[in-house]
Amino acid sequence: MVNVKLISACQLGIKCRWDNKDSKKEKAIELLKSEILIPVCPEQLGGLKTPRPRQEIQGGTGEDVLDKKSKVINEIGEDVTEQFIKGAEETLKIANLFQVKEFIGKSFSPSCGCGKIYDGTFSTKLNNGDGVTTALLKRSGIKIIREEDL
Repeated sequence: MVNVKLISACQLGIKCRWDNKDSKKEKAIELLKSEILIPVCPEQLGGLKTPRPRQEIQGGTGEDVLDKKSKVINEIGEDVTEQFIKGAEETLKIANLFQVKEFIGKSFSPSCGCGKIYDGTFSTKLNNGDGVTTALLKRSGIKIIREEDL
């Protein structure tokens, strides 16, 4: 049986980051030779355009956003929490459709971050925690793989 994983689309060279760039990782490209990787961009799936203003979780983590204790705000002050939650839910739908059990996240992202995310001050400072999509996937029993662990 072929192993199928979800992966943050930017890691496969898809220009879907906030700044219309990618975060291409050669290890991810190499993994395509032996596994099926389904690229997802939860922020786009939630309805955000590319490019878009940077966004960060304010005063918490992805878990807190899912529990309605924190919000995702972009650098011009707009609340994009609902788009992040919708994108996480759509990503989970894709995982369920394909019976995916693993997700390769993008470090520091407010949606796909695993273990460390930006602290909400737009200063590149980091806090411990996961992004919104990573938190929802974890809650659903999907194993999270950090890009550094490929």
